[in-house]
Amino acid sequence: MSFTYRYPRPMVTVDMLMLRFREGKIELLLIQRDRPPYQGKWALPGGFIDMEETLQQSAERELREETGLENVPLYQLSSFGDPGRDPRGRTITILFGGFLPPPFPTVTAGDDARRAKWFLLDRLPDLAFDHSHVINTALQELKEHLFCRLWIFQFLKIHFTGF
Repeated sequence: MSFTYRYPRPMVTVDMLMLRFREGKIELLLIQRDRPPYQGKWALPGGFIDMEETLQQSAERELREETGLENVPLYQLSSFGDPGRDPRGRTITILFGGFLPPPFPTVTAGDDARRAKWFLLDRLPDLAFDHSHVINTALQELKEHLFCRLWIFQFLKIHFTGF
């Protein structure tokens, strides 16, 4: 399908914030980029959407292609689209999150990822693009959402069981 528009259009990507708890610590999955821009730098797994895919399908495909992970429940967390976040042009990313419970599958770099590796949250390497900002913002939002969801139970007169 071909379109011609008068106005410039941004590019759309998906990125994944994959977390796991191991030995009492939180780890984050990153890939080492094998292509420019930021070749050799670490980044969140992700990439450009395909025109025929839903955002969810794009996230699942990119995660599989870059890390070998499949069948991981992914949840849409946030979006980021400040000008200048990608040197290739105006890019908007939809951030998905996922949590890996044990036993932990092996991650295998593929597609345009040189390596895939888990990092402790307090020992992240220098990151590509604005991924430091994306990670910090998303983690803060997750903390706030969790607090709000737990806080509301203070006002409910119902007791939930079976969880």
